[in-house]
Amino acid sequence: MPPLTDLALRRAKPAEKTQKLFDGGGLYLEISPKDGRWWRLKYRFDGKEKRLALGVYPDVPLALARQRREEARQMLARSIDPGEHRKAVAQAKAELGANTFEVTAREWLSKRDWVPKYSVKVMAWMEKDVYPWIGSRPVGELTAPDFLRVARRVEARGAIESAHRIMQNCGQIMRYAIATGRAERNPVADLRGALPPAPDRNHAAVVDPIELGELLRALHAYRGTIIVQTALKLAPMLFVRPGELRQAEWAEIDLDAALWSIPAARMKMRQTHLVPLSSQSVQLLRELRPLTGRGQYVFPGGRSVRRPMSEGAVLAALRVMGFDKNTATGHGFRATARTLLDEVLGFRPDIIEHQLAHAVRDPNGRAYNRTTHLSDRKRMMQVWADYLDKLRTGDTAAIRVG
Repeated sequence: MPPLTDLALRRAKPAEKTQKLFDGGGLYLEISPKDGRWWRLKYRFDGKEKRLALGVYPDVPLALARQRREEARQMLARSIDPGEHRKAVAQAKAELGANTFEVTAREWLSKRDWVPKYSVKVMAWMEKDVYPWIGSRPVGELTAPDFLRVARRVEARGAIESAHRIMQNCGQIMRYAIATGRAERNPVADLRGALPPAPDRNHAAVVDPIELGELLRALHAYRGTIIVQTALKLAPMLFVRPGELRQAEWAEIDLDAALWSIPAARMKMRQTHLVPLSSQSVQLLRELRPLTGRGQYVFPGGRSVRRPMSEGAVLAALRVMGFDKNTATGHGFRATARTLLDEVLGFRPDIIEHQLAHAVRDPNGRAYNRTTHLSDRKRMMQVWADYLDKLRTGDTAAIRVG
């Protein structure tokens, strides 16, 4: 049978049954009744007859089909099964695709139990600053210079702190890659000292007792809405994160037990957090409940009671009172409490850290549960509220202790 020609292929018509037009050397074109046209190669390996698909005509023209036939025959001459070779190559490509940095990073991100806002921030960093440069690379082949180039691009636009945060996340992703067998080492660890130090971005906090007394008097003199007034008075007393305070719900608060239980979903560490309420806190909340107690939120927003108070409400009130960002922030009340509870009132650091909802572990490395030191924390919160009252009223004895 003579070899096929391009003209013969173009003139071939489908029939009632599948046709096979042979070219020689095991190569043939299979034409289905519905005019589907596939190149096939018939060959024998280890005494068994096999078939290998070589593509679809006319996407794969006659010349290319013959070239693929010769490549397969060369493999057979080296005792390589071309069909099994193709499967191995396909599997290797699939494994390579599953082991890219982006695939690994997205898998790692899907397992993080972060608050949504932080998850969105990290994903944005990855999609903007990391994936475009190394996302398609095999994670096990990445080197320290690869990550340094990523960090340098972020650093070049002046975002030094973001560069450090991004590298921290990349290091965590590489550790995950090692744990899942995709990489053997973490090259991000080699970057220590390669980036300029991140600027000190601690939240502004008042830790001088006299200045704190002045701030407290200003908070109590604020003439905004009762909702914002109450939030301002409670912020230094409870020293929770601003988002935790403004999203507080009445269903979480037991005024009779003087306890506020913040659900894990709203906590940075994703663990339920108990906040003992001083007698002063309970009184403020009882005064507010007739106004907002029928709704969901303790501090509803000004535009809709179905949403909590805006992020900037407390901060804006501080600015109105003349406290700039270098003097006081809503988050800074946490640093104020941490410093004065330890240095002035003498409470143990681990009890303070528990109340700040920071990760604290026992001597065996196990995380304490939410009720750990609760009785000590209740006493501490009452002593703290009493101390703030003394500073606010100008009690000279309290100031001298500071």
